[in-house]
Amino acid sequence: MNYHQPVLLKECLEGLNIKPDAVIVDVTFGGGGHSKAILAKLSAKGKLFAFDQDKDAAKNVPDDKRLTFVPQNFSYMKNFLRMYEAPQVDGILADLGVSSHQFDEAERGFSIRFDASLDMRMNQGGEKTAAKILNEYEENKLKQIFREYGEVDNAGRLVKLITDARLLTQITSTGQLKEIITPCIPRFKEHQYLAKVFQALRIEVNDEMEVLKQMLQQSLEVLKPGGRLVVMSYHSLEDRLVKNFMKSGNSEGEQQKDFYGNIHRPFNIITKKPITPSDAENAENSRARSAKLRIAEKV
Repeated sequence: MNYHQPVLLKECLEGLNIKPDAVIVDVTFGGGGHSKAILAKLSAKGKLFAFDQDKDAAKNVPDDKRLTFVPQNFSYMKNFLRMYEAPQVDGILADLGVSSHQFDEAERGFSIRFDASLDMRMNQGGEKTAAKILNEYEENKLKQIFREYGEVDNAGRLVKLITDARLLTQITSTGQLKEIITPCIPRFKEHQYLAKVFQALRIEVNDEMEVLKQMLQQSLEVLKPGGRLVVMSYHSLEDRLVKNFMKSGNSEGEQQKDFYGNIHRPFNIITKKPITPSDAENAENSRARSAKLRIAEKV
């Protein structure tokens, strides 16, 4: 089985607009599908820096002198590029979310399909797990997470079931969690509801929104003028953040004006609307369905 089938591969490569001697950053290496395709477009003078905090991803790194693999979270992008004497680059690619491998490894706890420990850490050395959140976070904090990160309508009822259950016993497995929250799952919508609950926990465990904000902010410093920012997201929270940032240079989407009242636009937007996978790609790879690709060029 493939570690991860790259989504919108052709569109990502076109979006990066790769010159043979370019310096490119793939901040989400994963199975290396996008990275290998980028390397195929680079000459001997080109360079690729690839980031991934998941130790399983390191097993996929090809033996190629042009590739520098950084086993770290991409929120450290700017610091490591400076360390490797590549403070400015021609393109940044981010394929956000969870890889197929992470979903398919039952013990990682990402998938609603398996009964596994409530882990959900992308960095397996991290201290915060989904179990820790469910058992230790106070009620209002839990409600906020499920409302903001999962867009769960009945977050209050959901959290009440969780906090009542944890008074009796520690919540440690995905199966146990599913059983506890069954009374608040809408009829005929079990899959969608559980997906939202798991998404909210995963985002909190990995601090995904904050990390994404940091990487986007760093891209302003790291990209050369004319450099491309290519970001693929899989849920509306990420997509909104990326859209706002490309439009305004900040995560809130607030237009900044200079002394003369001219609107400051750090990027030219290449994709007026996000690129989504074709029906053929969706049929071949069901995990492509929710992908939205946005591309911008640094002014």
